[in-house]
Amino acid sequence: MGTEPVDPGIADRRLQVEDFCRAIEVYLCRKNDGHLIRVVGPSFELVSGWAKQGVPLKVAFEGIDRYFERYYRKGPRRRPVKVDFCEADVLDVFDEWRRATGISRQVQVESRPAGASRQSLPEHIERVVTRLTSARASGAIGAASDPLIDRVAALLDEARAKSGGVRGDARSEMIARLTEIDADLMRLSRAAVDAATMTEIEKDAESELAPFRSGMAPEAHGRAHEAAVDRLVRVRLGLPTVAYDGR
Repeated sequence: MGTEPVDPGIADRRLQVEDFCRAIEVYLCRKNDGHLIRVVGPSFELVSGWAKQGVPLKVAFEGIDRYFERYYRKGPRRRPVKVDFCEADVLDVFDEWRRATGISRQVQVESRPAGASRQSLPEHIERVVTRLTSARASGAIGAASDPLIDRVAALLDEARAKSGGVRGDARSEMIARLTEIDADLMRLSRAAVDAATMTEIEKDAESELAPFRSGMAPEAHGRAHEAAVDRLVRVRLGLPTVAYDGR
């Protein structure tokens, strides 16, 4: 009996999912200092689910980075990190990417695992200050960023001074100020990126949007493209998102 022919489209999609999973495996190995954690069995189903939802590879990497960053803050590592541990962070970053770009899909995004939590406003601001200071020290951003860092640090002092937490109008005003600082940071950061790097970032942004392109109006695609470029500039320079989304 002859073998049933395989639809080339199905074969291509399967190959793309396998490539996605393989790239995640390689990245996780690198993050674990060379310790190989295989993406097989339930882990393969988890990661292939990200690919099928349209999670861009670099968005998945950023989610993994976010888990490792939090893991390192707890002290010396005790065991290699499995990809399953990163699920909530990957889905968080994907949610943020979708909101920033205005992307919506017919396929429902998987729910976060139980226990996943958002940072409080003071925790968010503290993390922003730490990452901005680190980026400044490494030379990723120059002296022009110092006033921005000072503005965020002043907000952190203000948040810490509120013994009962930042609430009501004060909270709304603080979130609005963070959004303004974020826009200023991106204008400064884009100007600091050289032309060759920006061309590469533009291509990567278009690649991220490719799975969604056919269903997007030109104006929506333009906004999504700019948001994707901003995110990739942040990743390239090691910058945080200053704006706060407490959802």
